[in-house]
Amino acid sequence: MNWFALICFILWLYLLTVFQRGKLHFFQYLWGSVGIFIFMCIFIQPVLSEILKQYVTSAVGILGRITGLCEAFYELSIVFIPKQSALTAVSLYIDYECSGVIEMMAFVSLLIFYQVYDVGQRVIISFIGCISIFIFNVIRIMSICAVIYQFGSTSYYIAHTLLGRLLFYVLTIILYYYVFTKQQIIKQRIGGFNYTEPNENVGK
Repeated sequence: MNWFALICFILWLYLLTVFQRGKLHFFQYLWGSVGIFIFMCIFIQPVLSEILKQYVTSAVGILGRITGLCEAFYELSIVFIPKQSALTAVSLYIDYECSGVIEMMAFVSLLIFYQVYDVGQRVIISFIGCISIFIFNVIRIMSICAVIYQFGSTSYYIAHTLLGRLLFYVLTIILYYYVFTKQQIIKQRIGGFNYTEPNENVGK
């Protein structure tokens, strides 16, 4: 860790304690989530992305052998989609954007400071969420392979840019809904209230 990064981390940590002492929960959550995501991108992403690239490629390769849609070379992070001729065969390179590492780090960053859950729950949900995002990503890549296998290399743009991303983000939004939105609604505390008759307090 260089000196600049160390100074930034200390400043981030100090302001985080300032927001906590001032009970500025929204700014604490925003500052904490954004900061931890940036630090994860700097220090964790380069290592984790290489591991995830091979894991994703291996998982796709297993499903590809079962379905016959593709072959995978996890050492090179390449997925090969065969066709009747070599001219129409397509190779997909699984880079860090396709590994799902950014989406996992974003999910964990948002969850770390999410006070609806206690610490133990956040650890468990972070693990389950990352596994879910990994599976969503494998499904996305398999859907891309299926479309290209069926319709050829000319369908690459639609399969990768439109269909694959749409499927992945729909699944991710469902995950976010159940983890963040639904639990916030369930655990939200609402004060009690009662009704009175329209003329009950008239003349008092």
